[in-house]
Amino acid sequence: MRSFFRTCVFSGVALFLIFSCVGADAQETVPAAVKAESSSAALPDAPDGQAPAGQTEKNPNVTNRQANKDAPAGQQQPKRILGLMPNYRAVSAGAIPPPPTSKESFKLAGQNTFDYSSFVFVGLTSLIAKGEDAHPQLGKMLPGYWAYTWRGFVDKADGNYLVIWALPTILHEDERFYAKGEGRKFNRGVYAATRVFITPNYQGKNTFNAAELIGRGAAQGISLSYYPSSDRTLGDFTEKFGYAVMRDAATNAFREFWPDIATHVLHIHPKS
Repeated sequence: MRSFFRTCVFSGVALFLIFSCVGADAQETVPAAVKAESSSAALPDAPDGQAPAGQTEKNPNVTNRQANKDAPAGQQQPKRILGLMPNYRAVSAGAIPPPPTSKESFKLAGQNTFDYSSFVFVGLTSLIAKGEDAHPQLGKMLPGYWAYTWRGFVDKADGNYLVIWALPTILHEDERFYAKGEGRKFNRGVYAATRVFITPNYQGKNTFNAAELIGRGAAQGISLSYYPSSDRTLGDFTEKFGYAVMRDAATNAFREFWPDIATHVLHIHPKS
């Protein structure tokens, strides 16, 4: 369970740094009316089916990419953050594209699975796991590293296709991340992190994010078939499931604040 607690600490520190990096300059750019509305709201919701004035209206001919491109310059969500982190699932603040088709969701799952950064991420996490000897039965040296790596990649692929494509298509849930972009930093952070529990359905209404939670659980259940028998305990399952959900929550928070970090901290365009 040590790696689980390390994950909790890492996620908490990451979220704290994200909130801290977005300074007062970013908060001052928020109109007073938006601040008042944000402070009165108990919990930020996902965008409604009808876009407020100034936002992109739903249009069956508007793609996710076009909606992001049409968003205000300081709130655009890029396809890739800093040239490395894939960000295909993010929707810019104010943009409301139509629900994804099954084909579009399948493409998103493939982009997140086979992006070159995925191989870098799996390679690094596999190296760390091997260094910690997380699964001694997988062996040593290069054969052991390969045993960690292919299992890590299958973990990622299973999770992506279940969470982004298969279950959302069946349940009619939209698993894209809709950035909020405005309001108090705390409210935005809570909003982003809780998207692992709440997501819009195809009608744009908030619903329980069954695709995320069931999908991550199913992926970890499948992984029990190809990991050593000694690692098929309830504790191991819970640890990996918790890590996957916390990782998604932290990723959503980073996506939410990336335009602010890029503009006010790094002084670059969010799409850079």
